[in-house]
Amino acid sequence: LGIARLPNVGDGTFRAVALPGVTLSVEVSETIATLVTHNLLARIPGTERPNETIVYSAHWDHVGGAAQHPRVVGDQIWNGAWDNASGTVGVVEMARAFAISRARPEIPFAAALGSLVVDRLFDGTMVLGLLLLATLDPRFPADATILGWSAGRIALGAGAILALVLAGIIVLLLAPELVRRLIALTVGRLSPRLGERLQVVITSFAAGVAVLRSPALVLEVSWWTLLHWLTNAAAFWLGFLALGVDAPFSASLFLQGIIAIGVAIPSSPGFFGFFEAAGKAGLGLYGVPSDLAVSWAIGFHLLSFVPITVLGAWYFVRQHLHFRDMTATGDPS
Repeated sequence: LGIARLPNVGDGTFRAVALPGVTLSVEVSETIATLVTHNLLARIPGTERPNETIVYSAHWDHVGGAAQHPRVVGDQIWNGAWDNASGTVGVVEMARAFAISRARPEIPFAAALGSLVVDRLFDGTMVLGLLLLATLDPRFPADATILGWSAGRIALGAGAILALVLAGIIVLLLAPELVRRLIALTVGRLSPRLGERLQVVITSFAAGVAVLRSPALVLEVSWWTLLHWLTNAAAFWLGFLALGVDAPFSASLFLQGIIAIGVAIPSSPGFFGFFEAAGKAGLGLYGVPSDLAVSWAIGFHLLSFVPITVLGAWYFVRQHLHFRDMTATGDPS
């Protein structure tokens, strides 16, 4: 019946074969349950063409949890990092870029998105750099591991990814014409219209990361980024002192790097759960008891979450956004 050829499905040589005289009878029983979920819709009216709408969407739900899959062990929530929390994060970042463009109409969307990339680039570089610096402290546990991975290996892996992104941006800065020609020779030949649009986007994106062309601006942004993350580490350390956590200041540098990596994983709103888990794992490397580490993580998270939320509300009002622009709907599925 061709069953022996099934292993060849992957190489494309398998072909369907007729089965004359063969019948198949199948009986399937299933249980159908109704689950109500909520979709979040946000609308940012345009200025040039307010009557036109461009929809960016991503599904946030995945395949349920342990209740639907009894054989699941460990984490009871199937978060779906690639399918599709990463898509949800992408939509949120595009919305953030649109919000910046609305606050500053002279900034094209692609340039605003480019400035967000620069922001993430400086933050990621500084956080990982301080994490690596913490590992040089003699008090850092040399055999420290998280989920079987050494801290140094985690930092180097994240640094390698960051280096690739930086290399791509440098190529775009130093040779934008080369990038545009490559687009014209590849995408442009397949779809001239799409190729032209991509070239326009690349031009605006390069303008958004143009700050990297100025050594003076790079130094200035680097200084403020360093000050920001040192201040954050100092806040971590003050929290150590308040709760009697016996850990050096370098532990706060290392811990904020671990938490930054932990909350980068698509998770719950406000990173609740992932923040605490990363804090527990990071402090555990320094011999801090789990209950004390979790107490620090919950306390610090709550005390830092409130002012950030207030500032976000202030910017919400400043950008003339309204709750009526956002509509939540419940759909049975």
